[in-house]
Amino acid sequence: MGGPVREIDLAIVGAGVAGLTAAIVAAQHGLQVLVIERTGAGGQVLNVEQVANCPGFPQGVSGFELGPLLQEQAEAAGAQFQLDTVEGIDPVPGGRHVVRCTDETVAARAVLVAAGSTRRLLGVPGEDRLEGRGVSHCASCDGPLFRGQPVCVAGGGDSAFGEALVLAGHASRVTIVFREEQPHAQRYLVQAVAAMPNVELVRRCEILEITGDDSGVTGVRLQVAGEPTGALPVRGVFVYAGLAPDTGFLGGALQLDTAGRIETDAALRASVPGIFAAGDIRAGSPCLLAAACGDGAMAAASAFRYLEDSLPC
Repeated sequence: MGGPVREIDLAIVGAGVAGLTAAIVAAQHGLQVLVIERTGAGGQVLNVEQVANCPGFPQGVSGFELGPLLQEQAEAAGAQFQLDTVEGIDPVPGGRHVVRCTDETVAARAVLVAAGSTRRLLGVPGEDRLEGRGVSHCASCDGPLFRGQPVCVAGGGDSAFGEALVLAGHASRVTIVFREEQPHAQRYLVQAVAAMPNVELVRRCEILEITGDDSGVTGVRLQVAGEPTGALPVRGVFVYAGLAPDTGFLGGALQLDTAGRIETDAALRASVPGIFAAGDIRAGSPCLLAAACGDGAMAAASAFRYLEDSLPC
């Protein structure tokens, strides 16, 4: 493996809500827990301005606050954290599974994969070229840059509608475009958006191209119900086109479903003994924050039972 190897009871890949909840529960059970994360604690919710569906926060909580709060609780329970990128997992039947990271190799008696998802791109001309120059994925980060200017939001789910609400407080006009006849965001978000006078919904709509010049984004070319409609002048395009499971680093180590998510049983055990999965990276996940909390707790309890029944390595 090369270099020193860090030995641990349970390695958790990902510090989103599922991974952090698992770290809390596993550490409270007395396991040596290491959480490996390449960015900051919180995962996909980190840049969400207001999380309204988190148990215990009736007034909502910002993702920027929630992630560090969960990390603080996990550290108080005894979990350790490592800022690193996982490049692969090498299962070792009957021994410690090897988690290969950029900076350090970890040998763990059990591994919990909670790496979550990555945002899908539209894959249209202009998207890559104008990334960071009007094309964004974070309304709370970049919304104030578009004060008094028109913007477009691509997507019909919770993220798109939630971020559109943030943008409505800054932009002169927010146009939400989505492919379906009806949005699939939760009802409370759809109702909140409907109450905003400067937000417009365009159904059965796709972005064909994002246009721009040296100053940044200047507009989008749209297609509605299969028919091109010309250009819509906007200065910002916020892309929320869905999520793809972040399982590329696994290679062929675990069994995945057709969507690329990790197959698990009812106890969240993956296809290799001693490896578990939690959160929206697993097949069948409802992709809700409360469900991610439950997944993390269940997977941690399953890992503890597995280690309790196993001989020390």
